[in-house]
Amino acid sequence: MLRIAVQSKGRLFEDTMALLAEAGIKVSSSNKVSSSKRTLLVQSSNFPIEVLYLRDDDIPQSVASGVADLGIVGQNEYEERAEDAEVVRPLGFSKCRLSLAVPKGCGYYGLKWFEGKKIATSYPSILRRFMQENHIAADIHVITGSVEISPGIGLADAIFDIVSSGSTLVSNNLVEVETVMQSEAILIANKDLEDEKRAVLDELLFRIEAVKAAEDKKYVLMNVPTNRLKDVVAVLPGVKSPTVMPLATEGWSSVHTVIEEKRFWEIIRELKQLGAEGILVVPIEKMIP
Repeated sequence: MLRIAVQSKGRLFEDTMALLAEAGIKVSSSNKVSSSKRTLLVQSSNFPIEVLYLRDDDIPQSVASGVADLGIVGQNEYEERAEDAEVVRPLGFSKCRLSLAVPKGCGYYGLKWFEGKKIATSYPSILRRFMQENHIAADIHVITGSVEISPGIGLADAIFDIVSSGSTLVSNNLVEVETVMQSEAILIANKDLEDEKRAVLDELLFRIEAVKAAEDKKYVLMNVPTNRLKDVVAVLPGVKSPTVMPLATEGWSSVHTVIEEKRFWEIIRELKQLGAEGILVVPIEKMIP
Protein backbone atom coordinates (compact mmCIF):
# COMPACT_ATOMS: atom_id res chain seq x y z
CA MET A 1 0.00 0.00 0.00
CA LEU A 2 1.40 3.35 -1.07
CA ARG A 3 0.74 6.46 0.99
CA ILE A 4 0.57 9.71 -0.96
CA ALA A 5 0.57 13.11 0.74
CA VAL A 6 -1.49 15.82 -0.94
CA GLN A 7 -2.45 19.37 -0.04
CA SER A 8 -5.54 19.48 2.14
CA LYS A 9 -7.29 22.36 0.38
CA GLY A 10 -7.01 24.92 -2.37
CA ARG A 11 -6.38 24.73 -6.10
CA LEU A 12 -3.59 22.14 -5.80
CA PHE A 13 -5.91 19.88 -3.80
CA GLU A 14 -8.62 20.15 -6.45
CA ASP A 15 -6.22 19.53 -9.35
CA THR A 16 -4.63 16.57 -7.56
CA MET A 17 -7.94 14.88 -6.82
CA ALA A 18 -9.04 15.46 -10.42
CA LEU A 19 -5.85 13.72 -11.65
CA LEU A 20 -6.40 10.74 -9.36
CA ALA A 21 -10.01 10.47 -10.54
CA GLU A 22 -8.89 10.61 -14.20
CA ALA A 23 -6.41 7.84 -13.40
CA GLY A 24 -9.31 5.70 -12.17
CA ILE A 25 -8.38 5.94 -8.49
CA LYS A 26 -11.43 6.33 -6.30
CA VAL A 27 -11.06 8.35 -3.10
CA SER A 28 -14.17 9.32 -1.19
CA SER A 29 -14.91 13.00 -1.87
CA SER A 30 -16.73 13.29 1.46
CA ASN A 31 -13.46 12.88 3.36
CA LYS A 32 -12.27 16.46 3.19
CA VAL A 33 -10.26 18.11 5.87
CA SER A 34 -12.24 20.21 8.29
CA SER A 35 -10.83 23.25 10.04
CA SER A 36 -10.67 21.28 13.30
CA LYS A 37 -8.79 18.32 11.82
CA ARG A 38 -5.59 19.21 10.02
CA THR A 39 -4.65 15.75 8.70
CA LEU A 40 -6.77 12.91 7.42
CA LEU A 41 -5.91 9.52 5.98
CA VAL A 42 -8.25 8.02 3.37
CA GLN A 43 -7.80 4.74 1.54
CA SER A 44 -8.74 4.27 -2.12
CA SER A 45 -11.49 1.73 -2.70
CA ASN A 46 -9.99 0.33 -5.91
CA PHE A 47 -6.23 0.94 -5.87
CA PRO A 48 -3.49 0.12 -3.31
CA ILE A 49 -2.99 3.71 -2.24
CA GLU A 50 -4.04 5.86 0.69
CA VAL A 51 -4.20 9.63 0.66
CA LEU A 52 -2.75 11.67 3.51
CA TYR A 53 -4.03 15.26 3.57
CA LEU A 54 -1.43 17.75 4.81
CA ARG A 55 -0.45 21.41 4.64
CA ASP A 56 1.56 22.00 1.48
CA ASP A 57 4.71 23.01 3.36
CA ASP A 58 4.64 19.75 5.37
CA ILE A 59 4.59 17.48 2.31
CA PRO A 60 8.30 17.51 1.31
CA GLN A 61 9.44 16.57 4.82
CA SER A 62 6.77 13.88 5.20
CA VAL A 63 7.99 12.22 1.99
CA ALA A 64 11.70 12.58 2.76
CA SER A 65 11.22 11.11 6.26
CA GLY A 66 9.07 8.20 5.07
CA VAL A 67 5.85 9.28 6.75
CA ALA A 68 4.46 9.27 3.20
CA ASP A 69 5.83 7.33 0.22
CA LEU A 70 4.80 9.91 -2.38
CA GLY A 71 3.69 13.51 -2.43
CA ILE A 72 2.14 15.95 -4.85
CA VAL A 73 3.38 19.43 -4.06
CA GLY A 74 4.21 22.70 -5.74
CA GLN A 75 7.78 22.87 -7.03
CA ASN A 76 8.13 26.13 -5.12
CA GLU A 77 7.52 24.37 -1.80
CA TYR A 78 9.85 21.52 -2.74
CA GLU A 79 12.66 23.94 -3.60
CA GLU A 80 12.05 26.04 -0.48
CA ARG A 81 12.12 23.10 1.94
CA ALA A 82 15.14 21.44 0.24
CA GLU A 83 14.23 18.02 1.62
CA ASP A 84 15.97 14.86 0.36
CA ALA A 85 13.15 13.44 -1.77
CA GLU A 86 13.17 12.23 -5.37
CA VAL A 87 11.37 14.24 -8.05
CA VAL A 88 9.49 11.63 -10.10
CA ARG A 89 7.83 13.85 -12.71
CA PRO A 90 6.26 17.27 -13.27
CA LEU A 91 2.46 17.16 -13.50
CA GLY A 92 1.70 20.24 -15.58
CA PHE A 93 -1.01 21.78 -13.40
CA SER A 94 -1.25 24.41 -10.65
CA LYS A 95 1.27 26.54 -12.53
CA CYS A 96 2.49 29.79 -11.04
CA ARG A 97 5.71 31.74 -10.64
CA LEU A 98 7.72 33.21 -7.80
CA SER A 99 8.38 36.86 -8.47
CA LEU A 100 9.68 40.04 -6.94
CA ALA A 101 7.21 42.92 -6.87
CA VAL A 102 7.62 46.56 -5.89
CA PRO A 103 5.22 49.50 -5.33
CA LYS A 104 4.15 51.30 -8.48
CA GLY A 105 6.06 54.49 -9.11
CA CYS A 106 8.99 53.53 -6.89
CA GLY A 107 11.51 54.18 -9.63
CA TYR A 108 12.62 50.58 -10.12
CA TYR A 109 15.63 50.39 -12.44
CA GLY A 110 16.88 46.81 -12.11
CA LEU A 111 17.99 44.20 -9.59
CA LYS A 112 20.41 46.60 -7.90
CA TRP A 113 17.33 48.50 -6.70
CA PHE A 114 16.95 45.78 -4.04
CA GLU A 115 20.36 46.52 -2.49
CA GLY A 116 19.73 47.28 1.17
CA LYS A 117 15.94 47.01 0.76
CA LYS A 118 13.65 45.02 3.05
CA ILE A 119 11.78 42.24 1.17
CA ALA A 120 8.84 40.38 2.71
CA THR A 121 8.38 36.73 1.70
CA SER A 122 7.24 33.26 2.71
CA TYR A 123 10.07 31.77 0.61
CA PRO A 124 13.27 33.03 2.25
CA SER A 125 15.52 30.17 1.08
CA ILE A 126 14.73 30.60 -2.62
CA LEU A 127 15.01 34.38 -2.36
CA ARG A 128 18.28 34.20 -0.41
CA ARG A 129 19.85 31.96 -3.06
CA PHE A 130 18.68 34.29 -5.83
CA MET A 131 20.08 37.36 -4.10
CA GLN A 132 23.41 35.63 -3.41
CA GLU A 133 23.71 34.56 -7.05
CA ASN A 134 23.16 38.18 -8.10
CA HIS A 135 25.46 39.61 -5.40
CA ILE A 136 22.74 41.71 -3.80
CA ALA A 137 22.56 42.32 -0.05
CA ALA A 138 18.91 42.67 0.89
CA ASP A 139 17.10 42.38 4.22
CA ILE A 140 14.81 39.35 3.92
CA HIS A 141 11.83 39.57 6.25
CA VAL A 142 10.00 36.26 6.69
CA ILE A 143 6.23 36.56 6.91
CA THR A 144 3.31 34.16 6.59
CA GLY A 145 -0.11 35.08 5.34
CA SER A 146 -0.82 38.13 3.21
CA VAL A 147 2.67 39.06 2.05
CA GLU A 148 1.33 41.48 -0.55
CA ILE A 149 0.12 44.00 2.04
CA SER A 150 3.59 44.44 3.55
CA PRO A 151 4.74 47.46 1.48
CA GLY A 152 1.41 49.23 1.97
CA ILE A 153 1.67 49.13 5.77
CA GLY A 154 5.36 50.02 5.83
CA LEU A 155 6.59 46.55 6.81
CA ALA A 156 8.75 46.09 3.70
CA ASP A 157 9.97 47.87 0.59
CA ALA A 158 9.08 44.98 -1.74
CA ILE A 159 7.74 41.43 -1.73
CA PHE A 160 8.73 38.04 -3.11
CA ASP A 161 5.69 35.82 -3.54
CA ILE A 162 3.66 33.47 -5.73
CA VAL A 163 2.02 35.12 -8.74
CA SER A 164 -0.69 33.50 -10.86
CA SER A 165 -2.86 36.08 -12.59
CA GLY A 166 -1.26 39.13 -10.98
CA SER A 167 -4.60 40.56 -9.85
CA THR A 168 -3.58 40.51 -6.18
CA LEU A 169 -0.54 42.62 -6.98
CA VAL A 170 -2.64 45.14 -8.90
CA SER A 171 -5.14 45.46 -6.05
CA ASN A 172 -2.25 46.25 -3.67
CA ASN A 173 -0.66 48.81 -6.00
CA LEU A 174 2.32 46.53 -6.74
CA VAL A 175 4.03 45.69 -10.02
CA GLU A 176 5.89 42.48 -10.83
CA VAL A 177 9.47 43.28 -11.84
CA GLU A 178 11.50 40.05 -11.73
CA THR A 179 10.48 36.40 -12.16
CA VAL A 180 12.78 34.18 -10.10
CA MET A 181 11.33 30.75 -10.87
CA GLN A 182 8.44 29.02 -12.61
CA SER A 183 6.53 26.45 -10.60
CA GLU A 184 4.02 23.66 -11.13
CA ALA A 185 2.82 20.61 -9.27
CA ILE A 186 5.35 17.79 -9.10
CA LEU A 187 5.20 14.18 -7.94
CA ILE A 188 7.92 13.37 -5.40
CA ALA A 189 8.87 10.06 -3.80
CA ASN A 190 10.82 8.75 -0.85
CA LYS A 191 14.25 7.60 -2.07
CA ASP A 192 14.09 4.29 -0.18
CA LEU A 193 10.85 2.80 -1.50
CA GLU A 194 10.62 -0.98 -1.23
CA ASP A 195 10.32 -3.02 -4.43
CA GLU A 196 6.65 -3.75 -3.76
CA LYS A 197 5.87 -0.05 -3.42
CA ARG A 198 7.95 0.74 -6.51
CA ALA A 199 5.73 -1.64 -8.46
CA VAL A 200 2.61 0.23 -7.31
CA LEU A 201 4.30 3.53 -8.20
CA ASP A 202 5.04 2.19 -11.69
CA GLU A 203 1.35 1.36 -12.16
CA LEU A 204 0.36 4.81 -10.90
CA LEU A 205 2.81 6.43 -13.32
CA PHE A 206 1.46 4.33 -16.19
CA ARG A 207 -2.02 5.71 -15.50
CA ILE A 208 -0.80 9.28 -15.06
CA GLU A 209 1.11 9.10 -18.35
CA ALA A 210 -2.05 7.95 -20.12
CA VAL A 211 -4.03 10.86 -18.68
CA LYS A 212 -1.35 13.48 -19.38
CA ALA A 213 -0.75 12.22 -22.93
CA ALA A 214 -4.40 12.87 -23.76
CA GLU A 215 -4.43 16.45 -22.46
CA ASP A 216 -5.01 19.21 -25.01
CA LYS A 217 -5.50 16.73 -27.84
CA LYS A 218 -8.46 15.94 -30.09
CA TYR A 219 -9.26 12.84 -32.14
CA VAL A 220 -10.30 13.98 -35.61
CA LEU A 221 -12.11 11.97 -38.28
CA MET A 222 -12.78 13.31 -41.78
CA ASN A 223 -13.74 12.30 -45.30
CA VAL A 224 -11.14 13.18 -47.91
CA PRO A 225 -11.06 12.87 -51.73
CA THR A 226 -8.68 9.99 -52.38
CA ASN A 227 -6.73 12.00 -54.93
CA ARG A 228 -5.93 14.59 -52.19
CA LEU A 229 -4.78 12.07 -49.55
CA LYS A 230 -1.10 12.80 -49.99
CA ASP A 231 -1.64 16.54 -49.48
CA VAL A 232 -3.90 15.99 -46.45
CA VAL A 233 -1.50 13.56 -44.76
CA ALA A 234 1.33 16.05 -45.25
CA VAL A 235 -0.33 18.63 -42.98
CA LEU A 236 -1.42 16.18 -40.26
CA PRO A 237 0.79 16.01 -37.13
CA GLY A 238 -0.54 12.62 -36.02
CA VAL A 239 0.86 10.65 -33.09
CA LYS A 240 2.61 8.43 -35.62
CA SER A 241 0.81 8.46 -38.94
CA PRO A 242 -2.89 8.92 -39.65
CA THR A 243 -5.22 5.99 -40.21
CA VAL A 244 -6.61 5.90 -43.77
CA MET A 245 -9.55 3.70 -44.77
CA PRO A 246 -11.49 3.57 -48.08
CA LEU A 247 -15.15 4.61 -47.98
CA ALA A 248 -18.02 2.85 -49.75
CA THR A 249 -18.27 5.89 -52.02
CA GLU A 250 -15.65 5.52 -54.73
CA GLY A 251 -12.96 8.19 -54.75
CA TRP A 252 -13.27 9.00 -51.03
CA SER A 253 -11.33 7.88 -47.96
CA SER A 254 -11.76 8.27 -44.22
CA VAL A 255 -8.79 9.73 -42.34
CA HIS A 256 -8.37 9.49 -38.54
CA THR A 257 -5.70 11.35 -36.59
CA VAL A 258 -4.83 13.17 -33.34
CA ILE A 259 -4.34 16.95 -33.30
CA GLU A 260 -3.07 19.18 -30.50
CA GLU A 261 -5.57 21.78 -29.33
CA LYS A 262 -3.13 24.68 -29.82
CA ARG A 263 -2.85 23.93 -33.58
CA PHE A 264 -6.40 22.70 -34.08
CA TRP A 265 -8.01 25.62 -35.94
CA GLU A 266 -4.95 26.28 -38.06
CA ILE A 267 -4.88 22.65 -39.27
CA ILE A 268 -8.64 22.37 -39.72
CA ARG A 269 -8.57 25.42 -42.02
CA GLU A 270 -5.90 23.76 -44.18
CA LEU A 271 -7.84 20.50 -44.29
CA LYS A 272 -10.98 22.28 -45.48
CA GLN A 273 -9.00 23.99 -48.21
CA LEU A 274 -7.72 20.58 -49.33
CA GLY A 275 -11.26 19.23 -49.69
CA ALA A 276 -11.84 17.48 -46.36
CA GLU A 277 -15.52 17.11 -45.45
CA GLY A 278 -17.63 15.75 -42.61
CA ILE A 279 -14.94 16.58 -40.04
CA LEU A 280 -15.77 15.06 -36.66
CA VAL A 281 -13.87 16.14 -33.53
CA VAL A 282 -13.88 13.85 -30.46
CA PRO A 283 -12.28 14.55 -27.05
CA ILE A 284 -9.66 12.05 -25.87
CA GLU A 285 -9.91 10.73 -22.33
CA LYS A 286 -6.77 8.56 -22.19
CA MET A 287 -3.85 7.75 -24.50
CA ILE A 288 -1.95 4.59 -23.73
CA PRO A 289 1.69 4.79 -24.91
